[in-house]
Amino acid sequence: MDLGGEAVRPKVAGGRAGDPFAPIADFGFLSDCETTALVAPSGNIEWMCLPKMDSPSVFGSILDRDAGYFRVGPAGVEVPAAQRYIPGTMVMETTWWVHGGWLVVTDALLMGPWHHETERSHTHRRAPTDYDADHVLLRMVRCVNGQAQVRLDCMPVFDYGQTPARWEHTGAGYHEAVARGNGVGLRLSTDMNVGFEGSLATSRTLLKQGESRFVALSWSEHAAPSSWEEAQERLVWTVHHWQHWLDRGRFPDHPWRSHLQRSALTLKGLTFAPSGAVAAAATTSLPEAPGGDRNWDYRYTWIRDSTMALWAFYTLGYDWEANDFFYFITDVAEAAEGKLQIMYGLDGREELPESTLEHLTGYDNARPVRIGNEAYMQAQHDVWGAIIGSIYLFVRRRDRLDDRLWKIVVRQVEDALANWRTPDCGMWEVRGEPQHFTSSKVFCWVAAERGARLARVRGDQERARRWQAAADEIHADVLANALDERGVFTAHYGADTLDASALLIPLLGFLPADDKRVRETVLAIADELSEDDLVLRYRATETDDGFESEEGTFTICSFWLVSSLVMIGELERARALCEKLLSYASPLQLYAEEIDPHTGRHLGNFPQAFTHLALINAVMQVIRAENDEPQPPLA
Repeated sequence: MDLGGEAVRPKVAGGRAGDPFAPIADFGFLSDCETTALVAPSGNIEWMCLPKMDSPSVFGSILDRDAGYFRVGPAGVEVPAAQRYIPGTMVMETTWWVHGGWLVVTDALLMGPWHHETERSHTHRRAPTDYDADHVLLRMVRCVNGQAQVRLDCMPVFDYGQTPARWEHTGAGYHEAVARGNGVGLRLSTDMNVGFEGSLATSRTLLKQGESRFVALSWSEHAAPSSWEEAQERLVWTVHHWQHWLDRGRFPDHPWRSHLQRSALTLKGLTFAPSGAVAAAATTSLPEAPGGDRNWDYRYTWIRDSTMALWAFYTLGYDWEANDFFYFITDVAEAAEGKLQIMYGLDGREELPESTLEHLTGYDNARPVRIGNEAYMQAQHDVWGAIIGSIYLFVRRRDRLDDRLWKIVVRQVEDALANWRTPDCGMWEVRGEPQHFTSSKVFCWVAAERGARLARVRGDQERARRWQAAADEIHADVLANALDERGVFTAHYGADTLDASALLIPLLGFLPADDKRVRETVLAIADELSEDDLVLRYRATETDDGFESEEGTFTICSFWLVSSLVMIGELERARALCEKLLSYASPLQLYAEEIDPHTGRHLGNFPQAFTHLALINAVMQVIRAENDEPQPPLA
């Protein structure tokens, strides 16, 4: 199957117990919109949680070399010649050269048609589409030249590396095996002969030019392929599914188009299809500094991401995905009855208790390894502006506000007005003392100001007047308390330090882009809060965030700077910074949360949804400015 496309060369391999950890940026990302997996350059599946992306891991060697892995590749060779995505898809190809031959391994989490025609799904809340996750990880290997020894090694360790698998054969011969643990059942199906070495299912075979083999790992009632021909057919179906999905989008004919497309595919891959929720990242506890302790679980959905996610999906033409996420947000807001959290589980669950996994060594010895995230209990005042901004974006496309949404608007705006004068933990979820963060006040203004607009749509003039008056009061309070003597917005009231969240002031329309205070703030952040042009959230030595350690530059903040530079008329500077940021993309055009500005090393959880959202916003801002097109507001 020749599907075309240009390959990219990885930097370094990572492998089994005792081997070095691969750089975060060198992992490939697979998804079926229910489960995700990370593929190391060595061909190892080093992160996969079942049955959904925030479940306990089955393969977890990215966090401990003994926590499970699954490799299909040449025997005795760990470093591939190249890796790529089949263009327009979430299907990966890894090409290997061995002495005497060339191999290609193709990896995919299979997609199939909708499975539940006679029995309802137990997980889907959103309207079903024509396609569905097959719950099958397919790995196909073919020898394209010469000959090569191929090895299969599958060693699941259930429950975050705590329960080794116990394999046993099933069916006739040596082509099927099953293992169970922590409530998950795995079935390994292959046309290779499988044997066991303790908790390892393994096989080895010689492939000659033109020969192929398949390996399928499944974990539900959906049957895995039973032959190479069926595996090939279902792989092609999956490839076409992703290419057809991408074809629905609107992408400008521009040299940066591939970055927009890969970001769209990544966001779709981080979307939990049954609920519509978008996970912040596929991983937990990948460190924000080498060997550091800023290690968090990002496999949840943040209300704060909603406005930017909707903007990105709507801008690229993916209204269905935008609406699914919007309905998830309104579902949890309706259920909250005025106690809206900043984040939720992908299924909408409220409690996300945080704990540490002491038995895991962590990625490259970065500890602790955390699961859950106690930030769900924090007071963060940006939540009201995020949800009201999302509702405003949704309603603006329809000019209609129904009773259900209006009840949510009223409750959330009133909550914002009742709390905006109090300190909070801010959008960066600092674990130090609460402060009157500037960005939190700005988001409360968004809640009141957009709420007033929605009230006018609804025809409720009394609330429109009252909420607009409150918005004006918040606006005046921020201008009176959040500016330093230079006229630059500071991190919080009474501070003289900078915070990259101030870049949202023009993006959210708090002040027009031609306001002198906006311009001075954007340029101050560019000049004073940057390392080698890349933007920090804040300087850790100047902010009480509860930690002593440093961190890398936040890539989302760097993309915010691109957007802000465009808005204040610094197009050339914005274009140059955007080019630089795009050059830092991983070999597969993915981004972690942070970048070390001196080495280009990616840091933090991966791939990071918020970064890809900001990339879409920044790239579209630059392209539209180049074409003298109007810039639609973010919220």
